[in-house]
Amino acid sequence: MKSSHLLTAAIALAACSSPKQETQVTTLPEPTPIRSYEFLVGTYTDSIHQGINHLYFSPAENLLTVETIAAGIANPSFVIATRDGKRVFSLEEESGVPGGQVLSFTRNPEDNSLTLIDQKESGGDHPCHISISPNEDYVILGNYTGGSLSIFKVSSEGKLEHAQTIKHKGKSINPERQEKPHVHSTTFDPEGKRVLVADLGTDKIYVYDFDPSKAQPLSLFEEFPVTPGDGPRHLTFSADGKEVLVVEEMAAVMDVFAYENGKMSPKQRLSLLSEGFEGKVGAAEIRLSPDGKQVYVSNRGDANTISVFGKNASGTYVLVQNISSGGLMPRNFNLTGDGKYLLSAHQASNDIVIFERDSITGKLTQTPWKAELYKPVYLFRLED
Repeated sequence: MKSSHLLTAAIALAACSSPKQETQVTTLPEPTPIRSYEFLVGTYTDSIHQGINHLYFSPAENLLTVETIAAGIANPSFVIATRDGKRVFSLEEESGVPGGQVLSFTRNPEDNSLTLIDQKESGGDHPCHISISPNEDYVILGNYTGGSLSIFKVSSEGKLEHAQTIKHKGKSINPERQEKPHVHSTTFDPEGKRVLVADLGTDKIYVYDFDPSKAQPLSLFEEFPVTPGDGPRHLTFSADGKEVLVVEEMAAVMDVFAYENGKMSPKQRLSLLSEGFEGKVGAAEIRLSPDGKQVYVSNRGDANTISVFGKNASGTYVLVQNISSGGLMPRNFNLTGDGKYLLSAHQASNDIVIFERDSITGKLTQTPWKAELYKPVYLFRLED
């Protein structure tokens, strides 16, 4: 027993006197988060089960889903949200008595559910476009058939208070489409000091001063006529804010105007049509890529295309690509925040098709991803 204790002590002493062994710890890199994208989708409806939808797209997971998050909203053809995604505004594109509606909701980002806060008459028939002020305290909408625009003050609780309705007057040369005013979009300029209103019926872009300190915040600054018969629909601004890019629905043209202190002047006019094209047209949406390098424009009718425009060294816009939109009637499309993908919503073929975008050239390549959805007509990108 005594020898056994001596042996144990010897082993313990040897262990204590052995050189210290350093353990190498390998630090594994943090896993790369899966990049995903979310959009609100406006639709035309034929059922109380339809309404506003939420789209989720995760390329790494090969996952594309669409779910209805606010059923029973009649023709919510345009839907937008605040920067934090927690307040949503939409329209009911209806006519008759009392006309269309504007709605405000709270959104729960955890499950994307919408809860109605308030609902007001839009001030005219068929409201088709809505925008939010830079401070997110006003919304402005355009009533297409009503030929008017209305502005509402938004309270901190999301309540809507009507502030002003302005009705346009006049017409243009097409007796079927331009027999009276048709306000198609209301867009704040980059500084938030003015609102540009595209009126398809009068062939004019109206520039309004916006002063939220006044009881009636909008006052007319200028009326800018476009080429008769063009039918201005939507517009966007260049990255530096010095150009207004307008899609002319009836002519299938992108017009480029210089913009300075609310004044517009023509710079360039580019067709959306491929050489030799014959058929009906219906140019619809125009968007600037997130990096500001390219402009994208959709065209419906018999064309069903998306046109890509870039700039050459002299600053002139040039056509880069005309590509099939992947469906019928591309009324709307949008790009992901990183500019890697473009989603095209097709009213007639009832689907949303996804394209991959080349970050250098801006060219699009259709992917296999497609979501089936009844009459999708607007895509709003939730902040990434």
